[in-house]
This record gives sequence, C-alpha cells and structure tokens, in this order.
Amino acid sequence: MPRPLLYLIGTFFGTGYAPIAPATVASLAWAVLWWLAWSTFGPIPLWIQGALLVAVTAVGIRVAGELEKIHGEDPKLVVIDEVAGMIVTYFALAAGPLGWLAGFFWFRVFDILKPFGVRRLERLGGGGGLGIVADDLGAGVLACLATHATVRLLGWGA
Repeated sequence: MPRPLLYLIGTFFGTGYAPIAPATVASLAWAVLWWLAWSTFGPIPLWIQGALLVAVTAVGIRVAGELEKIHGEDPKLVVIDEVAGMIVTYFALAAGPLGWLAGFFWFRVFDILKPFGVRRLERLGGGGGLGIVADDLGAGVLACLATHATVRLLGWGA
C-alpha cells in the first residue's frame, strides 16, 4: 500500500494528528459523519453496516500493523481502530441526536477504561494490527450494549 494512503487511512483523514486526544477526535469525526449519513439517508441497512465493519476492520488491522512497524507499539496517530469501534457502537442504533451522543460517550468510556477483559484483547496476535483494532472492537461491543440500553431506558429512540 502506498505510504500516503497508509497514513490517510490510519489517521482517518488526518484526525490522528490532532495534538490533544486524537482518538477522541477521530471518534467524534465518525460520530458526526454517521449522524449526517443517517439523518440524510435514513436508517442504514444492517447489511451495509456489517459490510462496512468488516471492511474497516480488515483494512484497519493491516494499516495499523504497518504503521506500528514504522512508529512503534500502538502509535497514537493510528485511529482507524476507533472508527471500527464506533461502527460497532452504532450498530443497529435507531436514535436521535441524544442517542448518538450517548454512543460517543459510552465508546470513549469503554475505550479509555478497557474493562471486562477489553485490555487483554490488545495482546491478540502477539501485538500488531490485530491487537490494536481488537480492543476497540471490544470497547465498541460494550458501548453498543450501553448505548442501546440508554436509548431504551430514556426513550431516546427515533
């Protein structure tokens, strides 16, 4: 993969270069893009969400692994893993703006704290791209459950 493309994908169009909290910036960028897509086109079919998740995860593992070879273990500029985690977080979510904000909030909480074995996922494959992406997918699963519960309990559904 050409280096410029490697960096474009790995940094999610440059959000990984944010001087403060690049993972949060990338997560917020995805949240805004997803909300714009959902509010423009309506609910995104589950098969599209699933295909997007598979594609971003597969490409993310490869790109994160390559950039780790260049920049060292789990470099902060690599944020494509946050995008994969946010895709999981918003999976099958039909909610208004408060629900989308709840998803962003829950993903950041679980990505930062890495509870319930999420931290162990970083070691999958002996490190490298798989480990970089896997912990965000795990955080995304927890955030998805918490977001759906929040939306249901507070009546924030669309």
